[in-house]
Amino acid sequence: MASAQIKFGTDGWRAVIAREFTFANVERVAQAYADYLSSESSGLVIIGYDRRFLSENFAQRAAEIIQGNGLRVALFNEALPTPLISWAVKNQSAIGGIVITASHNPPEFNGFKIKAPWGGSASPETTTQVERLVDASKPKRAAIADDPAAKGLLQQSVESYRAQVSAYIDLDRIKQSRLSVVVDPIHGCGARWVESFLTRDTLTVETIRADRDPLFGGVNPEPIDQNLGALKSRVLEKEAALGLATDGDADRLGAVNERGETMTMHEVVPLILLHLARERKMAGGVVRTFSQSVLTKRIAEAHGLKVYETPIGFKYIADLMLRADILLGAEESGGIGVKGHIPERDGILNSLLLLEAVAAAGKTPSQMVSEMHREFGEFYFDRRDLHIEIDRGKNLVAQLAEKPPAKFLDHEVSGIETLDGTKLLFNDESWLLFRQSGTEPMLRIYCEATSKIKMKSLLDEGSRCALLPK
Repeated sequence: MASAQIKFGTDGWRAVIAREFTFANVERVAQAYADYLSSESSGLVIIGYDRRFLSENFAQRAAEIIQGNGLRVALFNEALPTPLISWAVKNQSAIGGIVITASHNPPEFNGFKIKAPWGGSASPETTTQVERLVDASKPKRAAIADDPAAKGLLQQSVESYRAQVSAYIDLDRIKQSRLSVVVDPIHGCGARWVESFLTRDTLTVETIRADRDPLFGGVNPEPIDQNLGALKSRVLEKEAALGLATDGDADRLGAVNERGETMTMHEVVPLILLHLARERKMAGGVVRTFSQSVLTKRIAEAHGLKVYETPIGFKYIADLMLRADILLGAEESGGIGVKGHIPERDGILNSLLLLEAVAAAGKTPSQMVSEMHREFGEFYFDRRDLHIEIDRGKNLVAQLAEKPPAKFLDHEVSGIETLDGTKLLFNDESWLLFRQSGTEPMLRIYCEATSKIKMKSLLDEGSRCALLPK
C-alpha cells in the first residue's frame, strides 16, 4: 500500500482519522520535523493536543519520535487551547512545537500543526521544507521518560499565559459592567478558560457545551452561524448581553449579539479595531486577509493606520506581525492577532477583548454595530461553501480572472483582484470572491455588499454560476 501524501494546508496537515491520519503517518511527519530541527542538537520541543478522538495518543507518538531523535520533549498531559501551547513555545524559548489538532474541521479529522519559536504558526517556507523531508529517514522512536523538569516548564507556561491574558484585558472594567455572558467552546478545548478569568460577584457568566465530546455534539467545531444554535438559544433564554464561542482548538472567535443573532467577523473585527484605536489609544498597522471587511479598511484609514492586505491564512498575518508594527491582523474565519501578544490567533484572549469592548461602550452589540454603520457605511457579509471538484473550481476561478463579466446581475463590475482567488469589485465597494480550496473539494464564495438584499442576490447568482453543468 502506497504511503499517503503529506501536504500542509493554510495551518498544518489535516486528514481523516484511521484513513490518512494514522499513527504510522504521524510518525512520518514527526520524523520529518525532527530532521528539519536536526541542527538543534539539544533543543526543547513542546507538544500539545486538542480534545479530538485519540489526540492524546497521537501526541504521545509524536513525542516519542522527537525524543528518539535526541531532542528534549515537554508533553502536556491535558487538552489545552492552541494559543496557550504557542505561548509556551515562546515562553520557554523552545526551538518549536507540535499541536495535534484539526482546529475547526469535522469530527472525523485530526491534524498536525507546527509552531515556530516566536509563538506562532510555522511559515510556509518551514512547512514546505518539512514536506520535502517526509520519508527522508526512517522514524526513530524512543520511550518518553517521566521528566519532572519538563512538567515544571509546562506548569510555569500555563501560569504565565494566565498572567499575560489577565494583564492584557481590563478585567476590572468587565467585572464592573454587570453584563450577562454565555460562553460556548462547542465541546472543544476552550473548555472553561474564558469563564475562568471572570469572577461571578458582579458578572453573570455561564459556559455551555464545556465537556469533551469528540463528535462535538453533532456539529463541526467552527464558531459560525450554523453551529451556534445552542449558544443563540441560551443567550435569548438568559437575556444575556453577549455570547462568545471558540472553535475546536480555541484559536478562533465567534460571537452572538443580545438578539441571539450570530455576528459576522465583518462586524466583530471592526468593533475590536475601533476599541483598540479609540478607547485604548493604540496605534500600528492593520492587516486584513483577502476576504476581510471594507469596514476594517475604512476604520484603519480614518485613524491614520497603515493597511496591509494578504492572502487568506493567518500565517501571512503572523509573518507581517513579526516584521512590522502591527496593531491588529484578522481573517474572516475568526482568527485575530493583536499587538502586545504573540503573533497568533487566540480565541480566549479575543473573546475577552470583545467583551471588554462591549463593557467599555456601555451599549448592546447591535447598537455598537448600528453606530459603526452610521459612521463608516453599511456593509453586510456572508459566505457559501459549495462541494465542487478541485479542478472544476480552479477552472471557474481562472476563467473569471481571465474573462471577467462586464456586469454581474445588474451591477457593473468595476475591477477584479486576484491575490487569492478571483474577486469581482463593484462601484460601491461591494465585492464577490470565488476561492477554490487546494486540499479539499470546496469552492468558497464570499460576499460583502451595501445591503443584505444585494449581498444575498450576489451570493445566489455566484452559487448558480458555479453549479452550472459543464
